Amino acid sequence: MKKLVVIAFLMSFSSMYAQSFIGKFDSKFQVGANIQKNGTGLNLSYDYGLGQNISVGISSTYLLSISDNIDADFGDRFDLKARFNANLGSVLNVDEKFDFYPGLSLGLKNFGGHLGLRYFFSDGFGLYSEFGFPIAKYKTTELTINEKLHNQSYFNIGASFNLE
Repeated sequence: MKKLVVIAFLMSFSSMYAQSFIGKFDSKFQVGANIQKNGTGLNLSYDYGLGQNISVGISSTYLLSISDNIDADFGDRFDLKARFNANLGSVLNVDEKFDFYPGLSLGLKNFGGHLGLRYFFSDGFGLYSEFGFPIAKYKTTELTINEKLHNQSYFNIGASFNLE
């Protein structure tokens, strides 16, 4: 009976161990809210670890709600980005459950950057937040109000899942 209790204790302790980014072959899926001027929507992203501190991925956002003065079609509401992250949680050594990841993205609307945070509560579930901004817009003339959607600073917040 004592052995059974010890084994149960060790198993419960090991399941509490969570690591935000383990490096090569790590796989994360995130779903959350996208908040930007004149619109809010849904953000989905996937990151795949290429090395100890490097990941690449894809991110997509669709604005579900926009300001009344904007008549936006699907192309205005949707954005898709390829992304590169420098996962610095292990470098900063704050906590194994914490990851800070600055990165760059190349999307349908612009070339941009982002700063993100992840914190995992268990092996499979955590929260993330991300602030993004355009570095270079594809259109150099004045943008229309529709073109400013996904072409401005944004904030994402939501759940992160470890797919490993």
